[in-house]
Amino acid sequence: MDQQKMDILEHLNDLRRRLIIVICFFFASLVICFLFVDQLYQVLANHSEEKLAILGPTDILSIYLKLAGIGAVAFTIPVAAYQLWRFVEPALTERERRVTLLYVPALFFLFLAGLAFAYFVLFPMTYQFVLGLSAGNFALVITASDYFRFLINVSLPFGFLFELPVVALFLSHIGLLNPNRLAKLRKPAYFLLCVISIAITPPDFISDVLVIVPLLVLYEVSIAISRLIHGRRVKEQSETVLSGSSVV
Repeated sequence: MDQQKMDILEHLNDLRRRLIIVICFFFASLVICFLFVDQLYQVLANHSEEKLAILGPTDILSIYLKLAGIGAVAFTIPVAAYQLWRFVEPALTERERRVTLLYVPALFFLFLAGLAFAYFVLFPMTYQFVLGLSAGNFALVITASDYFRFLINVSLPFGFLFELPVVALFLSHIGLLNPNRLAKLRKPAYFLLCVISIAITPPDFISDVLVIVPLLVLYEVSIAISRLIHGRRVKEQSETVLSGSSVV
């Protein structure tokens, strides 16, 4: 019993240490990104045809911190993934360790791919639609705070949604995800993804399709990956049992 408590305490201490590493790296990345935030601002403000306004000096700091925060999150994702890998590494086989280590760069690039899809495809379409609703009825003054809040609210979720296949692959490798459960949840998952897509896109068919289709494809890819890995795990376990029986 005492040995079990010691093992649990060791795991908790290891987890705490790795969380501290991730948090420290995030803040270090935040500082570095803040040094280059002006260049990032110039790039991301391109979709606004009007000069963005600010209502006070605190708006400048708030906007720059948000943009630096997005950059820090992007750079921290592979570090967090690596620390998670190191935490579960003792429970993995040698082959699983090599394979799951590849998830670290994959998470980073998929996150960037999700942000790029939202920024270059979804955000311009949504932004122009919302501005078009004014139809000359309003004196249009867009604040930088509102512009970037809208940009982040549209783009950031897609950065995480694009990581679904890798997350499914990792959870399937360590046995926490069952493809049968994912398949059974297909209908409610489809409904939820469609609701999310319709809620964040302009009310026209083309815009909805441009967002819904990638999300549904990501979900199906996650199921296929989980099914493939689950099948391999079952096969390896059966081979282990058979080899153990033959030895006996």
